Amino acid sequence: MTGPGEPASFRLGYVPGVTPGKWARVWAERLPDVALELVTVPVAGAEQAVRSGAVDAGLVRLPIDRDGLHAIPLYTETTVVVVGKDHAAAAVDELTVDDLSDEIVLRPPDTALVWDGPAPGSAPVSEPATTARAVELVAAGVGVLVVPQSLARLHHRRDLTYRPLVGGPESSVVLTWPAAETSDLMEQFIGIVRGRTVNSTRTPRLREGPPAPSTPRNTAPARRDGARRRPPRRGRPRC
Repeated sequence: MTGPGEPASFRLGYVPGVTPGKWARVWAERLPDVALELVTVPVAGAEQAVRSGAVDAGLVRLPIDRDGLHAIPLYTETTVVVVGKDHAAAAVDELTVDDLSDEIVLRPPDTALVWDGPAPGSAPVSEPATTARAVELVAAGVGVLVVPQSLARLHHRRDLTYRPLVGGPESSVVLTWPAAETSDLMEQFIGIVRGRTVNSTRTPRLREGPPAPSTPRNTAPARRDGARRRPPRRGRPRC
């Protein structure tokens, strides 16, 4: 049971491709009385969802405006190129940015990838609005797609494959929440994503029972028959 004034749930937003399942399982074990609500938020609206309070925290992709927000880096994903299985790139283990110079490179905004300088290749006549639409175009033979690996897995198709891209932009995922206040539940989730144990002093305990009664110490060792052993008498030594 939650105590008076404690929220009955914690709303966690996450962008497509991010998988919060492992943290949700730990949450359920530690806080069975507080529901963890997982809310999918679009990349373009993830930051605003956190700022507006629509979610208590968010697992989002950089870049974001950190003014007024806390952000804990979690991991950086491998960037891959999605191609058709009959594409020449499918025959190699990895690709470089130079390998894309003659390709139509699709750049949907929800990948959140930022190129350092001009992007390779040429842009399509009409840029797809979403990664899902870009995947359809790649399957139709219209260009290649550069995305974080988790998005390639999310939109997997049997007629497509992907290869790691060396030297391309990277996608970093952070846990972010409003800087104005860090609640006890927020501290609990921070502890979970950072791998703290349940007994960590930095993880607040929301439900504590009464302290265990102390056991008095025995002042003298007990005999096997349960009787207390008497201390030896001191007297004059016998001659």
